[in-house]
Amino acid sequence: MLKVLIPTFMLLPTIWLVPAKWLWTAAVSQSLLIASFSLVWLKWTSESGWTASGTYLATDPLSTPLLVLTCWLLPLMILASQNHINAEPVNRQRLYITLLASLQAFLLMAFGATEIILFYIMFEATLIPTLIIITRWGNQTERLSAGTYFLFYTLAGSLPLLVALLLLEQSTGTLSMLVLPYSQPLDLYSWGHTAWWASCLIAFLVKMPLYGVHLWLPKAHVEAPVAGSMVLAAVLLKLGGYGMMRMMVMLDPLSKELAYPFIILALWGIIMTGSICLRQTDLKSLIAYSSVSHMGLVASGILIQTPWGFSGAIILMIAHGLVSSALFCLANTAYERTHSRTMMLARGLQVIFPLTATWWLFANLANLALPPLPNLMGELIIITALFGWSPWTIALTGLGTLITAGYSLYMFLMSQRGPTPVHIKSLPPFHSREHLLLVLHLIPVALLVLKPELMWGWCY
Repeated sequence: MLKVLIPTFMLLPTIWLVPAKWLWTAAVSQSLLIASFSLVWLKWTSESGWTASGTYLATDPLSTPLLVLTCWLLPLMILASQNHINAEPVNRQRLYITLLASLQAFLLMAFGATEIILFYIMFEATLIPTLIIITRWGNQTERLSAGTYFLFYTLAGSLPLLVALLLLEQSTGTLSMLVLPYSQPLDLYSWGHTAWWASCLIAFLVKMPLYGVHLWLPKAHVEAPVAGSMVLAAVLLKLGGYGMMRMMVMLDPLSKELAYPFIILALWGIIMTGSICLRQTDLKSLIAYSSVSHMGLVASGILIQTPWGFSGAIILMIAHGLVSSALFCLANTAYERTHSRTMMLARGLQVIFPLTATWWLFANLANLALPPLPNLMGELIIITALFGWSPWTIALTGLGTLITAGYSLYMFLMSQRGPTPVHIKSLPPFHSREHLLLVLHLIPVALLVLKPELMWGWCY
């Protein structure tokens, strides 16, 4: 763990001491080096389930793919931001990259924590750099209200979790993830225990986000700069799913009854947010709502508490992290050229940028779960697990899959196909940096097909 965490902390002096002309090169090089170090975690040798580097930090098959995804994303975020941050004073550029590096450090400690209270502290700490990135580097004046929504939704969800964790510590005597699964099961039957159960999960359901508490997400995505959107979609939403998987171990027997309304909300949210996507005109807003739809499937997979549900949820989280991040990068490259996120104003881009249209096609096909990509694998496993839990769910999940295919093709056809308007025929060409950025997103998606056991968690 430390072989990745210490170089991440050493990024901070690199960012502030390196000469200005080498700033972006040095930051990308060092973060790519950290990402390549993190691949060592994928070589699994432990038989006990955990490989620990200390008392408080360890990795297991559930956290490893999320840790590697976090490390992989930092160089991509720096690459994606270079164009629009380059015009700013050097100190602001340094501050921006520092915030991204500190976000990676917090996320590594959150996913690697073996103490639930350490996970909670890092879960909250990720709020600070994300909030600064959205409110300081956002695109429009609405960024302040987006930041407020983001802050208060997350805090309102997570303060009950802190009380619930303190009560858990009082009753079990430990908050260690290594010990809790083997401790005495809690007797949970009263109304107070019901409130405790809800407190344990609501923070994570808001973060995912569950349909009904999702309003902060489209606002935050639309107003955030490209790196903010990438890290929100790819990693921060996954904190919710990861936290739920860790907490569900302790919440029986209440979960059997109390999970019903949340599963219904998650499944209904797949249909509703998919339908909202079909009538969006704003490109980033469409991608943001599609994230809510996919996370609804993940939440329902986790809440039914079967090994297949868990396995499908983590596969879909990893695949969605890479694909939605790639879609936000593509939306940003179009925005940097046309200065508009409205799809109607920038049609027929395929004629001008044929290679970029290929990336658009690949990313959209991955988003709608084309075989044999891991998105399909995750969705099929969750849908099968849900069908085993209740055959009625197939109506909602099947319709959700159909709507997903509809809005993904709609997004591709609206932005890439059709006659090219006269006012965009003289756009600047795409740079190698942007093509590299998209290749680094999409190649892992294609390669994970060949070795899916890297990301299906404990279910070997």
